[in-house]
Amino acid sequence: MAKKDESYFADEVIEKYKKLDVLVDPELEEFKIKDKDDLVEDEDPDTEQVDVTKFMVTENLNPDEFNWENVTKRGDVYSSDERIKLESLYNETLSTIEDGAVLDGTVVALNKREAVVNIGYKSEGVININEFRYNPELAIGDKVEVYVESQEDKTGQLVLSHKKARAMRSWDRVNSAHDNSEIVKGFIKCRTKGGMIVDVFGIEAFLPGSQIDVKPIRDYDIFVGKTMEFKVVKINNEFKNVVVSHKALIEAELELQKKEIIARLEKGQVLEGTVKNITSYGVFIDLGGVDGLIHITDLSWGRVNHPEEIVTLDQKINVVILDFDDDKKRIALGLKQLTPHPWDSLDANLNLGDKVSGKVVVLADYGAFIEISPGVEGLIHVSEMSWSQHLRSAQEFLKVGDVVEAQILTLDRDERKMSLGLKQLRTDPWEKIEEKYPISSKHTSIVRNFTTFGVFVELEEGVDGLIHISDLSWTKKIKHPAEFTQIAASVDVIVLEIDKDNRRLSLGHKQIEENPWDVFETIFSIDSIHEGVVMEVSEKGSIISLQPYGVEAFATNKHLVKEDGSHTKVDETLEFKVIEFSKEGKKIVVSHSRIYEDLKKNEEVSAKKNTEKSMKKVKAQVEKTTLGDISDLAALKTEMEKTEKNK
Repeated sequence: MAKKDESYFADEVIEKYKKLDVLVDPELEEFKIKDKDDLVEDEDPDTEQVDVTKFMVTENLNPDEFNWENVTKRGDVYSSDERIKLESLYNETLSTIEDGAVLDGTVVALNKREAVVNIGYKSEGVININEFRYNPELAIGDKVEVYVESQEDKTGQLVLSHKKARAMRSWDRVNSAHDNSEIVKGFIKCRTKGGMIVDVFGIEAFLPGSQIDVKPIRDYDIFVGKTMEFKVVKINNEFKNVVVSHKALIEAELELQKKEIIARLEKGQVLEGTVKNITSYGVFIDLGGVDGLIHITDLSWGRVNHPEEIVTLDQKINVVILDFDDDKKRIALGLKQLTPHPWDSLDANLNLGDKVSGKVVVLADYGAFIEISPGVEGLIHVSEMSWSQHLRSAQEFLKVGDVVEAQILTLDRDERKMSLGLKQLRTDPWEKIEEKYPISSKHTSIVRNFTTFGVFVELEEGVDGLIHISDLSWTKKIKHPAEFTQIAASVDVIVLEIDKDNRRLSLGHKQIEENPWDVFETIFSIDSIHEGVVMEVSEKGSIISLQPYGVEAFATNKHLVKEDGSHTKVDETLEFKVIEFSKEGKKIVVSHSRIYEDLKKNEEVSAKKNTEKSMKKVKAQVEKTTLGDISDLAALKTEMEKTEKNK
């Protein structure tokens, strides 16, 4: 630089110092230079320095306190903190976009297919509008998070993804929403078993059907495709499961309404409600935030098979409060109590013995309930349905829906009870039982029941009789009636005895035939032998069926031993000897072993007799023997001995 005058105007000096980044007090109006040396400027523009050692401000300036080092360093007049702050701001202006980064952007343009997002750095990207499906309220100017997939594609366009950015930050946001009880928005994608699938921050969360609304949901499909607010109620980080609830958002408000309604509840109060849910046992009514139950028995004075016969869903009805617990959380409601009881309007002229008509509404084993008029019922006990004495069920006589006529047996208007009878409208068969079933008359009956002592049979409706087990067969020993006949089988009987007062008939089956024991007495005489079949073997003995009559006899085990020492077997056919016969006791005892034992004895007796006869003959001959005969015998003996020696 060329030399200049010693005096300068203050503004020129200030301007010069500003250019050199030297701090100058703007209140100074004039400067005086003590030293008149030249002001030298370095010719190198990159290392421009000014020699200011000859210039001193004479006003309010102490030469010892002046920082000559800062003057010679361009721009180096900031503190360290200021310098760090300025460098940080400067560095931000020089930032660049990196692939894989998650940034916040601003929606600058929007149409039905795409959204244009500005992420700064004079960079904009296009994102498919489907990625914002969960947020139908998206508008220009909204801040959204984006993921930089690529700084430029083949066409040089910046490639961004909102969906990926949400997924990368989703779990942090979901956990934060859960911990802080934040309300989040979600898009209901589809139905699933038990609920819905909701897109929350890009995560598929489960919305249980019971958490959609405080009211039961009957059509889940109407929620598909909707965006709703939810509360994150449960997170399983291990399995990456999220459960949300929309119901939780409205429960708090409903709880306040519920407290207000409950505080005003009183027994007998009539309120309007909406049918919320129908079950097999009753109807739940929404009283405006509080639910009450109408039990099926409180819907109508008449019989109700299912509540749907009386009410429909979403129907508005008036109900009366019957009762509630101390906390008023369970409220019992009534519908029929709003109308008069039908028994109060029952015909006053109705008396015992009158005939009434009604429909069978309920059947039980013990009887049937007949509806005389809506809300007025009478019971026909099963014992009043037939004159028959044996046990039967009401289902054998009636079925639900039948219209029947019955006679009033009892009537209690105070207790609102009525008993009816069917059989009273029919003739009692026992009134003329002796005429229709005289003693010794033969009839055909139906087996109805067994006992250990006999068989109960039915001659006609209301007329039953008993065949004692001893009157079933003349020839067979029957241990149980089931061995002889079966239920519902036909059996011919003869009337043996009549007890009209107790309604009892004694019947017999074997009496149809003549007593064969009169004949058996002549056939099965003592010691007579007959062919028999072993029918049954026991410890005491065996039952033998004597052929061809089939009459049963008994043989003890000692009488069943065969001649070779073996024992008889079941179904083996052998000969048996009658050793005992009792006509009165209808008993025959036989023996197989007695046959060969008696034969052996007879043979022994016969042999003994023959021996005795021989001995008598020999004795007689001996008495006639002479001495001459003896001499002849001695000679004969001698001759025989010689002959023997010669051999």
